[in-house]
Amino acid sequence: MTVKIFKGIFITSVTVLLASLVVFFFFSYDYFGDRLEDEVVREAEYLKRGFDEAEAEADKLDYLGSLSLDGAFVTLIKDDGTVVFDTRTDAPEKLSNHANREEVREAKAVGEGLAVRQSETDGIKTLYCARRTSDGRILRVGTEHFSATDVLAAMVSPTLVLFLCVLLFALLAAMLMSRSIVKPINDIDLDDPENTKAYEELRPILNKLASQNYRITKQMHELRKREIEFNSITGNMSEGMVIINSRTAILSCNASAKRIFGVGDEELAGGVLSLNSSESFRLAISSALSGKNGYDAIRIGDKYYSVLVTPVFNGARVDGAVIVIIDDTEKEERETLRREFTANVSHELKTPLTSISGFAELISEGIADEEDSKRFASNIMKESKRLISLVGDIIRLNQLDGGEIPFDPVKISLRECAREVIGRLEHIAERSEVSLEVSGSEGLVDGNRQIIEEMLYNLTDNAIKYNKTGGRVAIFVAEDSLGVSVSVKDTGIGIPADKLDRVFERFYRVDKSHSKEIGGTGLGLSIVKHAAAYHKAKISIESVLGEWTEITVVFPHSALSESADGT
Repeated sequence: MTVKIFKGIFITSVTVLLASLVVFFFFSYDYFGDRLEDEVVREAEYLKRGFDEAEAEADKLDYLGSLSLDGAFVTLIKDDGTVVFDTRTDAPEKLSNHANREEVREAKAVGEGLAVRQSETDGIKTLYCARRTSDGRILRVGTEHFSATDVLAAMVSPTLVLFLCVLLFALLAAMLMSRSIVKPINDIDLDDPENTKAYEELRPILNKLASQNYRITKQMHELRKREIEFNSITGNMSEGMVIINSRTAILSCNASAKRIFGVGDEELAGGVLSLNSSESFRLAISSALSGKNGYDAIRIGDKYYSVLVTPVFNGARVDGAVIVIIDDTEKEERETLRREFTANVSHELKTPLTSISGFAELISEGIADEEDSKRFASNIMKESKRLISLVGDIIRLNQLDGGEIPFDPVKISLRECAREVIGRLEHIAERSEVSLEVSGSEGLVDGNRQIIEEMLYNLTDNAIKYNKTGGRVAIFVAEDSLGVSVSVKDTGIGIPADKLDRVFERFYRVDKSHSKEIGGTGLGLSIVKHAAAYHKAKISIESVLGEWTEITVVFPHSALSESADGT
């Protein structure tokens, strides 16, 4: 209401002022125009008299050159229109012929001429007054003609003073009137409108405000309660969740989503595409906002995520979408391992089977003599044993993976197991000129004897295979506050530091070029890793390339009598 009162007074004042200004402007323009013509005519007459009084041509030109004209200029024109003198230039001969100028023609005809036009020389609207001199030439005075803008500019100061006075009066009147009218309305207590003193005419409105206040307070309380519940649920989700509107602005983003995309609250202002700007992500968002479910699989760093985008409908209209980001890294890694394992198994099986098939074909076709047949049969038996060993290791890994081996713990001496393993590998170590030794404490643990022996066998067998001629393999058993440990250390070729994390992978070999001559299935250390996990033991490896490698398995006291599956 205050604004309306102010606008009414202000617009009325300005309208009256502008109307007065327009009327005053037109009258002033005519007045100033007439005054200007009179002044130019008088000035032209005075100049003509002074010019005619000079006798010599040089005196006439000196007279014209000595004139001091404020904003005006003088031109001397011959009867044929040639410019002889012009106060604006030192080269009057370069000016165009003035014979056809309106004021020049009139002066030649009747002795004087007056015209207003835009100058061809400088493009300014000019008032010209010409007089014919006693020698028949034309003397012309020109001055810039006042435009409406010029007149208005001359009136700026008084007009501005008048405008400010009227505006000040309007402001003062509006303030006094609006305050007295609006004060009772401004004094209404919106939190308690029923107990506010105001115009009686406003009483129905105040009652409605009180009723609405009650409903709004109740709804706000309910909304806050739901918001707290929603934030509590989404904040503790491991999955990321983002809610967007139809313009892709982010309405809500839980902590998991911020962590996954590596953004803070500042980046969220840029919309959902500030989280991920890939083409597939944009298409998933676009699909959801068009009413269809969207899906995308993204990779961020070394993590894999599935992105599910579901549209939110308001009737038939899509008002936004809910985006759920699920961590599929473990699933993807399992799938990768499965593919690698399948490929490795296929490769490892294919090699001996190809050899067996080839030797058997030669024998069956009778190509080989008796001596070759014996050699081929020996090779077939060797490759068959390799296949049996490979299949056995694969079965053992699957059993350990799936927890299929029953855990019937018995008291086992690690030192005794190590001695039995050395007895089985002694002949292999002798061929390689590698010495074997066992030392340390008894190392009693509760576990599966067969699995522990297999674990020690694989560790010792590896230590012999990758040792140097004349090398040594030392098995050491120890007990401390952390548990019972057994370590196998060799003086072999060592393992590069960047390969230490991979040696327990299935079929992984550090030196693939010597894998065939060394033999084995490539699953030994992988079985060791699973056997340790089966007994809840921790395994570690240290190595210096070209010098030694040591693998240690620690059986914690707290887990020595527990099963692998925690029962």
